[in-house]
Amino acid sequence: MPDTILQISDLDAFYGDFQALYGVELDVKPGEILAIIGANGAGKTTLMRSITGLLDNGANQIKYRGKDISSLRADEVAMRGLAMVPEGRQLFPSLSVRENLMIGAQVGRSGPWDLDAVYRLFPILKDRKDQGATSLSGGQQQMVAIGRALMANPDLILFDEISLGLAPIIIKDIYKALPDIIGEGMSAMIVEQDITKALSVSSRVYCLQEGRVSLESASDTVSREDISRAYFGIE
Repeated sequence: MPDTILQISDLDAFYGDFQALYGVELDVKPGEILAIIGANGAGKTTLMRSITGLLDNGANQIKYRGKDISSLRADEVAMRGLAMVPEGRQLFPSLSVRENLMIGAQVGRSGPWDLDAVYRLFPILKDRKDQGATSLSGGQQQMVAIGRALMANPDLILFDEISLGLAPIIIKDIYKALPDIIGEGMSAMIVEQDITKALSVSSRVYCLQEGRVSLESASDTVSREDISRAYFGIE
């Protein structure tokens, strides 16, 4: 098994003339949960969009399983085994819960995740399978977004702001499900505003500050002082 499943090297990212990432370097190891923290505007979502092919990248900046995926389209990246749960969920309002979930399966990858497996993970979705996806509560919509990503049977799943806007009890339920998700052999990257939650489920943490990596540490040894310095750029 390779030492890393995802390797990012000297990644710059732009929106037109605006540069959002500066020389970002990080890696994800097989089977680990990696947390990405940072203030609003630090570049966390941009990083996710770059990895998943939603932004143009330079050659050899992003390697997945040792192969350069920097120039691949988003659908090509998904077929390689990466899936994202996007910020804001981005469900299709005209489709039912079941139909939204089945969109993930269109990638055509084989694996343990199908409708029955998703319904076992989130039983409420089976009860709501014929409802319009966006008619559900925010927490249930997040479950649909997670289930849709799982239906692609990825090897690496990216969660962008997994708990944003959700009630604490719903956040607790979603984090409770993470071991079952990662237990299937996946790796994960989690962008999270709740630093305590991020550290509690991850093995390593990276902090972004104004588009640059300001901290990389084991989650169980990093101090709050280190995080504060990295988060706010305090010397």
